[in-house]
Amino acid sequence: MQKILIVEDDQKIAQHLERELKKYGYDVFTVIDFTTVLSDFNSFRPHLVLLDINLPSFDGFYWCRQIRKTSTCPVIFISARTGEMDQVMALENGGDDFITKPFSPEIVLAKIKSQLRRAYGEYSTVNKERIVEESGLQLYPERLELTFNGQTVSVSKNEANIMELLMERYPRVAGREILLEKLWDDQTFVDENTLNVNITRVRKKLKELDIHGAIETVRGVGYRLLITW
Repeated sequence: MQKILIVEDDQKIAQHLERELKKYGYDVFTVIDFTTVLSDFNSFRPHLVLLDINLPSFDGFYWCRQIRKTSTCPVIFISARTGEMDQVMALENGGDDFITKPFSPEIVLAKIKSQLRRAYGEYSTVNKERIVEESGLQLYPERLELTFNGQTVSVSKNEANIMELLMERYPRVAGREILLEKLWDDQTFVDENTLNVNITRVRKKLKELDIHGAIETVRGVGYRLLITW
């Protein structure tokens, strides 16, 4: 499900947008505290942002610049400002499109679909983000995150590599040698306990997602992912 963040201080407009977007199957989060826009963005990790210009504390141009420091997700400005310079400013500050108020829901939905296609779909010109998935458990190797049932935990590079191999080889056993090769180019420099320590850390991260007993130790061989959830 694609996620959309709404940053709009007019409560009626924000609620109207949220209702319309949810009706079409989008997962929507509406910002309430306009001092925490960036932290809400980082927590929700939306595929697209609808962003007003006139906001309390800092304007939409400011927040778009902050988002652009870490993300290239589409940002559509929605504003009552109709001047050409405002639209130019929106684009120069990192926006992808501009919608003037009042607007029709059909126009907003059409522009959202267009931007999502360009960023992630058939018109995308960038490499799509890689996702490794098994039975609802999702690993985002580039983000170094594990997600399950709406919860997300951060993982280290080694932990991500272990999970990726276990998930790709499921239900087969991932041998110790294969795991070591995945983690380190030359396993002769790796202490015998290093892999065990990393496996323990991965198990702890899975427990944070309320997944228990999902990594089985196959004595003398390696490890295997078990679907226990």
